[in-house]
Parts: sequence; C-alpha cells; structure tokens
Amino acid sequence: MKLSFSTILTILACSATASAITVSSPANGAKVNSPFTLVANTSTCSSVPAVSMGYSIDNGQTTIEPTSFSAMVVASQGTHVLHVKCWGKNTSSDLPLNITVVAAAPPTSEITVTSPANGAQVSSPFTVLANTNTCGSVPAVSMGYSIDSGQTIIEPTSFGAVAVASQGPHVLHVKCWGKNTSNQVALNITVAAAAPATSDIAVSSPANGAQLTSPFNLAASTRTCGSSPAQSMGYSIDGGTTIAQPALFGAAVTAAPGTHVLYVKCFGSTTSDQVILNIRVIPSPSAATPKFSLTSGQYTTKQIVALSDATPGAVIYYTLDGSGPSLSSPQYAGPISITASTVIEALAVAPGYSNSGLGRAQYDIIAPKGPTIPANAIQLPNVQLQQNWKITHDPGTPGTSTGFMSVVSDPSLSGQAERFDTTFTNAGGELYSLAYATDASAQNFVYDAQVWIADGSNVKVLEMDNNQVIPDGDTVIYGFQCSGWGGMWEYSANHGTPASPVIGWVASAVPCNPANWTTNTWHHVQISYSRDDVGNVTYHSVWFDGIEGPINQTVNGALTLGWGSGALVTNFQVDGLGANGSSSLYVDNLTISRW
Repeated sequence: MKLSFSTILTILACSATASAITVSSPANGAKVNSPFTLVANTSTCSSVPAVSMGYSIDNGQTTIEPTSFSAMVVASQGTHVLHVKCWGKNTSSDLPLNITVVAAAPPTSEITVTSPANGAQVSSPFTVLANTNTCGSVPAVSMGYSIDSGQTIIEPTSFGAVAVASQGPHVLHVKCWGKNTSNQVALNITVAAAAPATSDIAVSSPANGAQLTSPFNLAASTRTCGSSPAQSMGYSIDGGTTIAQPALFGAAVTAAPGTHVLYVKCFGSTTSDQVILNIRVIPSPSAATPKFSLTSGQYTTKQIVALSDATPGAVIYYTLDGSGPSLSSPQYAGPISITASTVIEALAVAPGYSNSGLGRAQYDIIAPKGPTIPANAIQLPNVQLQQNWKITHDPGTPGTSTGFMSVVSDPSLSGQAERFDTTFTNAGGELYSLAYATDASAQNFVYDAQVWIADGSNVKVLEMDNNQVIPDGDTVIYGFQCSGWGGMWEYSANHGTPASPVIGWVASAVPCNPANWTTNTWHHVQISYSRDDVGNVTYHSVWFDGIEGPINQTVNGALTLGWGSGALVTNFQVDGLGANGSSSLYVDNLTISRW
C-alpha cells in the first residue's frame, strides 16, 4: 500500500501526543456506586515525562493527584464522563471513561456516626464521633476517617477525634476495616467560619494532641464564659459525664488507653463554652520486677537475702510462703534471714507506674552432708580467729602480692569472721599461714571452712593446705586447691623422695574454679584425707556446699624439711587472676579435726 505524505504526517502527529495513562478501576462502561474508587497511573504524558495527574466528573472541577494514585470519587446517580488527565512539560492529555452511577447496595457495615450529621455545618476544628462492630459483614478491626481525598487517620472501632478542615464544602469519609474487607460512610459537611472567641479558657495541661498516661493532670482556668463572667468550669471525656470544677482548677483525670476527646468547659449565669482537645492515652509503664541478692538454689546454712528494685520510689511487698504478694503483704524494710526452705515472692509498686511483674526465688536449706568424724577426734574450732597468722608472698607464683587480715562481724556466720585482703600483679599469690597445734601421731584429718568471695574479687587459685611433721621427722604436705588453671580440685604429690622432693599438683576428676563461685554468699568446703606411717597421703573426698566429690587417690606427700617435731601448720593462699587486681575473701567456722 502506498501512503501519501499527508497521511504520514497525520500518523506522526498522533504518535507524538500519545500518553500511557492506565486506569485500573473503574473500567470504561462500568456501573459503580458512589463513592467509588479511582485507581490510575502514568509515567508519560504526550511522550514527555508526566509530572502530575488528576480527574473530573463531566465538566466539573479537576482534582489534582500524583502520577500514581487512588482516590474516592463522589458522583450523583446517572451517566457521567470520567476524565482521567495527565500533565507534562508544556503538554497535557485526557482519557475519558463512560460510567454509570447506580444506587448503592444495602449497607453491610454498621458504621454509626454520632457527630457530625450528614449535611451539617460545623466550625473547624470539629468533633468526629463514630463506632462500628462489623465491616462488610465481618467483625471490624479498626476505623478511620479522611477529609475529601486526604490522608486517612486510623482509629479504633469506637473513637472520638478532633478533625481540622478549611472553610467550604467537604466530604467526610468515615471508614472501617475487617478481614479482607473495608467500607465507609460518606458525609457532606460544610465548614463555616468559627464564631469569634467569647471565652478565655486556658488549658495549661495537657496540650492538644498530647500522648500521656492515666491518670493525667488537667490544669485549666478562665475568667469569662460567652462574654460574661465565668462562674465555674468542668470537663468530660468523649461523651461522658461532666465533672464540675471551679474557674481555676487542677484535676487528676483517668481514662482508658486509646484516643479520646477531652472537653474543657466553662459556665456563666446563662452561657457555656468549651475547648476541645484531642489526646491519646497510652498504658503506664510497669515498675521493674524486684531483684534478689541471692540466686535460687540449695544451701546448707542460713542465708541472708536482700531485695531491690530499679524503679525510683518503688515500694516492695513480699511473702515468704509462696503466695502472691499484694498491697496488704509485708512491706520490705531490710535483708531477710533464711533459716529454712523458703519461697520469696515480691511485687514492686511505684507512683506513675503499673505494678511490676512477680519476682520469685526459692531457697532450699538442706541438712549438710560431709565426712564422718569419730567421737574421739580432736576438733579445733574457729582457727581463723587464732593469733600469729603469718602473711607472705608465695615465691612459687609469678608476679607480686601483698596481704592484710582483719576480724569482721559482717559478713559472718559465727559473729566473727576473718577477712583476707589481697592485691597482686601478674597472678601473684599471697600465703596466709598459721602453726595451730603440735601432734605427730594423728593420721586422719578433716578441713572444714565457710568461705565467702566478695563481688569484684579476682581469684585464680584458692589453696587450703594442712602440713604435719610425723614421728620420723619428715613433713607431710596435705596440699589442696580449687584451681582456675585446670578447672578442677587439685592435690599435691611428691614425685621424688623425701630428701629429693619433686612437688607437683595433680588434678582430680572433681570440677572447681573460684571464678565460678557465686559471690557474696557463704560456701561450705570440707576436705577429708589420711596418711600412713611413712607419709603416703590418701585424698578421700571434697564436699562443696554439701555435695561430695570423691577422689580416693594415694600419693607420696612426705618431704624432709627439718621442721620442729609434731608441728601442725595450715595455709590459706589466694592467687590473683589477671595482670593486676585485688580480692577480699572471708573465712568463718574454720575447724580442723584430727584423730
């Protein structure tokens, strides 16, 4: 086919004005209800980039929209031409659609708008009060509203809100949403100019739009009401009862979480007026759950438990029988002594906070288990309080150390405990030793002590020894330590001969590391060992807080040191953890039994 030059020009002209307007809804020729949804977009307009879009009904006013938009359109029943438009630089285009607006289907939602009424004349701001239970025949989950095609404000299924709109006619869309469905009620309103203010109501707190917790402080005052002297004031929440107040007042107001309309009112002899505030009440934060100074667990001796709470001004209520505490329960005033199995439950209450969660700790005081000591054994109690302890750095450890001892009453179990303060560098160890008796014949020993490691102490090794000069003049070393190096209880052994000793530590199969001990609490340590006539030592068991760790190993422990006959010497040694630091340890009820 041969085309004329004029035909070619016509085709080019049509191509040059082409636009890519896409209307997803409604279709050309569609029947719709009013209001209906218009969804459209374009990237070009007459072959140039589009900068905006819009629409109009018949020859009505054009509403401007972005290049991709969704809008609710209102039109009367009957046939109309829907013009969907675009604009680019120096150009525009129009896509006309024929639509028919038919009577709306019977409503499937129970949206109730209490205020404003359809056709109402209001002043801005005005109150929107609405609610619904269903939306599109399913339960409603939320509501909202918008003015004309503006942004939708989401609200709960029963709400009061303060809406702002410019003067003139508007469509107020009150909407609902359910599962996979939505619906709306469209109200025609006219916003008129507000009447001149005739009252000087001043609300100093809260501010309009405030987010606050309940109860909140309402402070307001006025001198005039409707151009006459104010006689009283009052307030109400949403459509609730008005609470009367004087013309200058402060009140604590309670409201449920959610959005509310707060009406602050004035009254004259024959007049009344009000200020409307939109507020949102959020749930009060909870007070912190009470904390316990001692972790739940099993203990063999009396324990002291302190309660604390991080919330300022918190008051703690507690029970000791496992029942839930309340405001009528005992109020915490100081540390609690636990002498038998006890469950502590605690609740914190603080101004401006909801009640805390429940704090709970269980302490089981069990009968201590330990080695059997015969009736004929010689028992020396409270060795920690004896005089003439010697303090020196152990040269067998790296680094340096210094130590200091003092008698204290807190913490203590007997009323007097010995405190061992050690400072160190490079894991240095400080040796505290005492010659406590003379006995060459005893062959069985039990070392029994309560030990407390203060919080913040840096301890790598904790050594608890006993030494004895036996009848042949050799010294038997009963060395025993909780070692952070290997993480086990270790015992000493002479791998050489008494005259040419080679001393070393042997790891048992029983775990122990001082760094893992619970701090600021008493721990019960019991060690059982025995010897034969030539100084072979059998380490039987160690008990830690009543739990036995069997060892049952025999090693040579004799050394020829030339000590005085029958001398008994105990050592308590603390080795540091890290490049430098300090530790504070307490020893109470140190008893050494022998037979």
